[in-house]
Amino acid sequence: MRLLAISGSLRRASTNTALLRGLAAMAAPLAQVTVFEGLGDLPIFNPDNEGDATPDTVRAFAEAVAAADGIVISCPEYVHALPGGFKNALDWLVSRSEIIGKPIALLHASHRGEDVLADLRRVLSTVSDGFAAEIFASFPMRKMTPEDISAHLATPGEAARLSEFLAAFLDHVRAIQAQDTTD
Repeated sequence: MRLLAISGSLRRASTNTALLRGLAAMAAPLAQVTVFEGLGDLPIFNPDNEGDATPDTVRAFAEAVAAADGIVISCPEYVHALPGGFKNALDWLVSRSEIIGKPIALLHASHRGEDVLADLRRVLSTVSDGFAAEIFASFPMRKMTPEDISAHLATPGEAARLSEFLAAFLDHVRAIQAQDTTD
């Protein structure tokens, strides 16, 4: 199973990105998790640049979404809302078919951020009926380095929580795939 992991943060030492990398490191052999690295390369959304005028970076992003069996998102909160770069990425997908029906779940790398989680749940349930709001795990890791996060996620308790999240999401993905084959 192929999962695409998207961090809403562009920061090099992002806790959200480190959390997704931790998921990728523990997912094998159940799933191949690819952390999307091109969020900052996407141009600002402009409806005039859709269709034949779609930039190559946007096409590559949409192809990565299309190729994934499911998407895992970990997104920080900026000014009590979605960060601009992440919202921009979603804007590029809204009028496209790649995200519609795609299984999506959230991981969270903070003990706070209820506003962004509410925004994510509202927006993602709008763009994909495959969004699973109930499949969620929070790993409070604020101010940890990526190395600290890797070590933290390797502890038995945290590794088990991350494995439970992955198992629940993979079950959700399989259920949607089975439904798609019977429709």
